[in-house]
Amino acid sequence: MTKSATPNRLIHEKSPYLLQHAFNPVDWRPWGKEAHEKARAGNKPIFLSIGYSTCHWCHVMEKESFSNPEIAEILNQNFIPIKLDREERPDIDKIYMTAVQAMSGKGGWPLNVFLTPDLKPFYGGTYFPPEPRWGMQGFPQLLNRITDLWSKEKNGIEADAERISDALKEMLDGPPIGPELEERLLDRAFSAFEGSFDPEHFGFGGAPKFPVPGNQAFLFRVFQRTQNLKAKDMALQTLRAMASGGIYDHLGGGFHRYSTDAFWRLPHFEKMLYDNAQLVINYLEAYQIEKDPAFLQIAQETLDYILRDMTDPQGAFYSAEDADSLPTAKDSHKNLKPAGEKSEGLFYLWDEAEIRNILGSEADIFCHHYGITPEGNLSNSADGEFEGKNILYIAESLEQTARHFDRPASEVKAKIEAAKKKLLEIRSKRTRPMRDEKIISSWNGLMLSALAKAHETTGDPRYLSAAQKAAAFIRENLYLPESNTLVHSSSLNPSLNEGFSDDYAFMAQGLLDIYEASGDETPLSWAAELSEKLIKDFAAPYGGFYLSSEKAKSASLPRVMDSADSVEPCSSSVAASVLLRLSLILDRADLRSAAMKTLRRFSGLMNERPTSLSHMLSAFQLSLSKPVLIVIAGKTDSKEGKALLSEIRRHFIPNRAIVFVPENASKSLLPSLFKEMKNSSGKTTVYVCRDLSCQNPVSTVDELSKLLSQN
Repeated sequence: MTKSATPNRLIHEKSPYLLQHAFNPVDWRPWGKEAHEKARAGNKPIFLSIGYSTCHWCHVMEKESFSNPEIAEILNQNFIPIKLDREERPDIDKIYMTAVQAMSGKGGWPLNVFLTPDLKPFYGGTYFPPEPRWGMQGFPQLLNRITDLWSKEKNGIEADAERISDALKEMLDGPPIGPELEERLLDRAFSAFEGSFDPEHFGFGGAPKFPVPGNQAFLFRVFQRTQNLKAKDMALQTLRAMASGGIYDHLGGGFHRYSTDAFWRLPHFEKMLYDNAQLVINYLEAYQIEKDPAFLQIAQETLDYILRDMTDPQGAFYSAEDADSLPTAKDSHKNLKPAGEKSEGLFYLWDEAEIRNILGSEADIFCHHYGITPEGNLSNSADGEFEGKNILYIAESLEQTARHFDRPASEVKAKIEAAKKKLLEIRSKRTRPMRDEKIISSWNGLMLSALAKAHETTGDPRYLSAAQKAAAFIRENLYLPESNTLVHSSSLNPSLNEGFSDDYAFMAQGLLDIYEASGDETPLSWAAELSEKLIKDFAAPYGGFYLSSEKAKSASLPRVMDSADSVEPCSSSVAASVLLRLSLILDRADLRSAAMKTLRRFSGLMNERPTSLSHMLSAFQLSLSKPVLIVIAGKTDSKEGKALLSEIRRHFIPNRAIVFVPENASKSLLPSLFKEMKNSSGKTTVYVCRDLSCQNPVSTVDELSKLLSQN
């Protein structure tokens, strides 16, 4: 396949995904007014192709079809080809993903949709091969067939598209208002999770298997509310299985996007910021509950990866790393693809001989522990692509490995850690996968929460410092203070592209978490401002939040309400939780009312398909529980203050809110009922309040521990 010597219109874009297609012979246009008017003027159908920069099958189709001059000629003559980065425009992606799923029963990326000139979908799918393959017709044949139908049956196609669009508007407007919220809904939800749990390999459902961090978060909250040990065990077993499997990067830290098999061995190798941010919180909560340092280690290694490899010099966090990478000439491990061609997972895979050459006499222990074999531990992969290759996964535990070699566990652990450092150093000399350096506000908000939680759990100041630095970057570069407007992405023009509801909700959550980790009211104030903007511009009349704001409403396209928590939570779920927490800290009944309207709007869906709304279920549990307000009056940077904070943070209390009463409380934005809570005789004092009824204030760790243990 060839690249065009002359770039197309995408060369002027900032999105890494669009730039990957800038030298295709396809006459791509970015999504926008110019492309839409071109289609209407020429009365041509639109071919809309949606993907993202680290999408493996997007790369495959780019190489096979969009770099093919013959296929490009068909597209250019008969269609208006448009490329869209789903991470820049999740609202557009949601509309057409819903359409394709309704038409074909499946979805994914690349998402390829055929539209009328007025943007109504009439056919679509995901990956199309360049020639007939796997029972699918070839892409050129499909294009020619649609061209022929458009010329002969355009009126019928437009009528079908009109019907599809009418149905879409109803599907995308959010769920109907559900029944009254009842606590037994949570019991039914737990039963649904229990029914989909994999008791052999753990996690939920079969292959492919996604981490879905919201599942673990919900189960931990079921355990905290009811002491249901099965709920706790399901979450812990899943987290242990993921941390042991190949989905976890045992050398560099961090999780890949999903496992292609049911037992977490062979991942799809891209790494996403949103996955790792949420999983850090999962593992930190597991550590709070179990006090098992293995959970803390995984969280810290994942944060090491983020801070080392995914952090902009100014402090914000990049979006993703690709699944594919190029071979390096000096690599000794074999490349299964032709020279110069990218290969999935190449950066992470090993030959046994290479490991033995690097580690020498220490290789036996390492290979036994991580399941490394001469023939490769991925030789049974479905398409044979990884034949002879090894991925690191924990085949036997540290204790089992120590017994096998009759060595002390401490000695074996030290040898394994030393070996990991050697291999990481060698791996760092390979060609890294492409990194998407977009800064996305919503995903950065998730990472703020992870870092704030890590600071609370460990006391390590570098985590809080990193969170504060990233928040400052967003405020300086992706925020318009005169209109209290967030920008979604660093790849978009700030004056033209307002953020989406998940940007506001996730950032407000991250800022609220920074406040609870630091006591600084500045992020609390900004969280309140963003939440008010969220309600004003994104709230639907009967509860829930549209993705785009009222002023961004289009005459051609419906406003979209995301109605499911998937690998990312939907904005309505996070908004409900944030508004409930803020209502406690700021004593704002209006914020609680907006949260409860959202929960009521989704109550029917939580009943019908609870496993798709794990974050919303967690917010519902928060609304039901008697809130635990922990009010700290006095200095928290003293020895006594730090000890009290450490005790608070040792406990897993998901229905808590922390309030810091500064010494000069008159200037605080806190409500008067908190300002009146004083320290006792100059000592830092803690008030523990449940359901707005406060216990006697305490100033010692022992007294505080007794109060918190009553939760």
